[in-house]
Amino acid sequence: MIRQLLAGGSLALALSSAAPARAVSSAEFYQTASATYGRFEARIRFAAGDGVVSSFFMWKPGSEVAGTFWNELDFEKLGADCHMQTNPLYGAPVVDHGQIAQGVGDLCGAYHTYAFEWTPTYIAWLIDGAEVRHEEGDTAAAFATNAASGMQIHFNIWPGDASFGGNFDPAILPVHQFISWVRYSAFENGTFALKWEETFAAGALPSGWATGNWASPKNHSTHAPANVVFTSGSAVLSLTADDATGFTGQLPPDDSADPGPGDASGGSSGGSSAGSSNPDTGAPAATPDPGQDPVGNGMGGSATTNSGPATGTGTGTATGSRAGTGAGGAAPTESGGGGMPALTAGPASSGSHGGCDLGATGSGATVHWGELVLAGIALARRRRQAVGRSARP
Repeated sequence: MIRQLLAGGSLALALSSAAPARAVSSAEFYQTASATYGRFEARIRFAAGDGVVSSFFMWKPGSEVAGTFWNELDFEKLGADCHMQTNPLYGAPVVDHGQIAQGVGDLCGAYHTYAFEWTPTYIAWLIDGAEVRHEEGDTAAAFATNAASGMQIHFNIWPGDASFGGNFDPAILPVHQFISWVRYSAFENGTFALKWEETFAAGALPSGWATGNWASPKNHSTHAPANVVFTSGSAVLSLTADDATGFTGQLPPDDSADPGPGDASGGSSGGSSAGSSNPDTGAPAATPDPGQDPVGNGMGGSATTNSGPATGTGTGTATGSRAGTGAGGAAPTESGGGGMPALTAGPASSGSHGGCDLGATGSGATVHWGELVLAGIALARRRRQAVGRSARP
């Protein structure tokens, strides 16, 4: 693959296969298909460390080609203080429009949900559902006009320098960026409709995704496919020494309220992880639900007694690695998630579990994941919340 590098103040074309070995190996992970208007979201814990650039961004393929109009949207963690820069880069030649996001909390010590909203009339950056930047006018027009073929989702981690990213010291290696899930909701008829999500449950490179093998933006490292690892339902991107690639440690726990895949509205109450408490009684949850719904639409029920939170989320996956356990309403015949009645009523002696079994623990029927996807999309429509750039201009 041909990539454009910024080296010695001039742009040069380089073949990734010819990229020289370096003392540091970085990582890039991206979706091979492009998508147009929509909400692009990921649950991420960015990598700590001065000089470590840890990113989630949207990229129009071919932007690096000379004479081509560049289109890119960024979340970039920078510096020893882990601050966040947002950026729409666009133009021919490309122009940087970076801004520092204020008051966004600990980006490197905790997980957060990051989202781009790209529509024909505006582009917004959101962290945990709160909008931190909003652009209309010329910025929105630059993407509507020049990125009509769509953009790709990318993640990367690489060493910067005093000109961008901070003062990198290889002695801090290894450092890691953790991604719990990724999802895309298309912008249709004025709202966002969930189309797909990836929860990395298979423990291998997902279909439709690829890893980078070219030089990083400042030319201080080469992306190594071995530095993209899938483990315990997460993707891990690592910045390492050349002879110590990969990740074999334990994932840091996600102690924050997690909106969970499948609920585009971002509700955060109810059972969100195995072993969570019953939102009705506060008692420890029973055996975690197997999470047959891969989009995790099981939510605390608003049963006839209104004893369960209407916006609780489950985060079940097809393998059950993120099974929601929050119990739903304790009504005798209704235990539906998120304010919905159970699709098949059951006696529900103890309510329903987030993730799948809206029919409860009695004789209620298990709901198929396809039905829950449709239900989740309908709910989201009602409750919508407010490269590997290879060169830096």
